[in-house]
Amino acid sequence: MWDPATYLRYRDERGRPFYDLLARVPAERPRAVVDLGCGPGTLTAGLSTHWPHARISGLDSSPEMIDRATELDAPVDFTVGDVRDWHPAPDVDVVVSNALLQWVPGHRELLTRWVAELPAGAWLAFGVPGNFDAPSHRALREVGRSGPWAAELALMQPDSPVDDAVGYATLLTGAGCAVDAWETTYVHLLPAPADADHPVLTWMEGTALRPVRAALDDARWAGFRAALSARLAAAYPVRQGQVCFPFRRVFVVARTGARPSHPAKESP
Repeated sequence: MWDPATYLRYRDERGRPFYDLLARVPAERPRAVVDLGCGPGTLTAGLSTHWPHARISGLDSSPEMIDRATELDAPVDFTVGDVRDWHPAPDVDVVVSNALLQWVPGHRELLTRWVAELPAGAWLAFGVPGNFDAPSHRALREVGRSGPWAAELALMQPDSPVDDAVGYATLLTGAGCAVDAWETTYVHLLPAPADADHPVLTWMEGTALRPVRAALDDARWAGFRAALSARLAAAYPVRQGQVCFPFRRVFVVARTGARPSHPAKESP
């Protein structure tokens, strides 16, 4: 179960990659725009301002997130659904997905299917976390593979469920797209009050720790959380009341039915 309030603790930090991704999508007057994995809808609602003439839709598998999104009273059609079952309508000119695909096994095949189903000249823009080798996620895997909870969590912590920018660029150019792919490391400066939990732990509770919490009873979750918190405090020390939390992300903007132009070969 997703908790919108927990997820939105760091709304500004989570929102910045969305806007950085959007800035690289030069669509001028798209007919329809879809946000896959729209979460609580706060970022999706901004798409109606960015493209005021477009029909905007948001899809998320979490009923809790969609309930929160519909409370925004934005000009957006929010729907509960599984992205693996989603197919673009003929007028969808832009698909945006922010921090979703790392949760979807087989998402590389989904990307190539979406590219094939979108109209020529449509834009597919997505970003995924690239921090699965960061101290936070190494600690998560190490704690998950030890202790009395190891059996429940054995299959839950893959080393990396995503590609790097080169991998996605190779995949999508092979599918006939023109591709812009890059990676960015954000250094989030998270406040760390002395009387609060470690901020990297609270960050992870909004995302990476969600399936762990769902798998464990209260007692095991308390033990797991304490063990992970100690690891995170050592890896991300508090200095001057805050923690520096580097967070790498991978971005891709692909245009369907187009390839980079090449100079014409001269006739022999």
